[in-house]
Formats: sequence, structure tokens, C-alpha cells
Amino acid sequence: MATTKDKKEKEPTNIVHQNAIFCETVRKEQRHQKLYTNYGLNPYKKVHAVTGKPHSLHDSGDGKEDELFQLTYKKAQQVPQDKFEYPVTEAQEIGWFSASLVDQQRNDPRLHHPKNHSEITKFMDAYWRQKEQEKLQE
Repeated sequence: MATTKDKKEKEPTNIVHQNAIFCETVRKEQRHQKLYTNYGLNPYKKVHAVTGKPHSLHDSGDGKEDELFQLTYKKAQQVPQDKFEYPVTEAQEIGWFSASLVDQQRNDPRLHHPKNHSEITKFMDAYWRQKEQEKLQE
């Protein structure tokens, strides 16, 4: 049977030792930090213009436009097929060349399959419309 003397008692925390560990951690973090001061606009996010105050001098349209911003914005709004010659990722390969290989001919029954209605499909269409109307009335 173990007595309380055999068990190790927890030593009190050494504040100086804890502070030394904290200082070393901060030094390691600061060694790998890099401060970015050159901020820019994300070209892949839509920008919504907000109008300025009517009589404000700094909101007037006078001045030089930023050409780099204009080019970046135009390029971001393009579809990937216009930006790149070939697909960049594997996911883009699917549907990259989306032009149809065969011209659509509506009079050819092999290529054109219009939606056909039978008695049961007409009944179900009416049923679903009725259910939707009931939901709206509730």
C-alpha cells in the first residue's frame, strides 16, 4: 500500500521560469513574423461602388484613374477561358471546351427529346401546383 509520503507532491510554479519560457516563445514568433504594409484590393471579389456626398471636393470625378486597378479589375471579371489558354487545375478541365460537337437540330428525333406529358404527369403537375397554393395561403 502506497502512503502519501511515496506520492510526489506538485512543486509550486516558478514564475521566473515561466517568464523565461514566455520570452523565448515571443522571440521565436517574432523571428518568423513579416509585416505587410502594401495592401491591395482583392481582384476576385466584386466591388460595389458607393456614391459620395453631393458637394464634397474629394469625391469629385476629377483626377487620374489607376490603370493597374482597372486592368486588374477587368481581368478578375473575365471567365477562366479568357484569362488562360489552357485549364489551370484538374477541376477546370471538365467543361473547359464546352462548345457542342454537334449542331442542335430540333427536327431530328435522335438528338431532340422534348418534355412529354401523359395523364399522370399532368395530374401530378396540377397536384403540386395546388399544394404550393395551399402553402402560400397558410
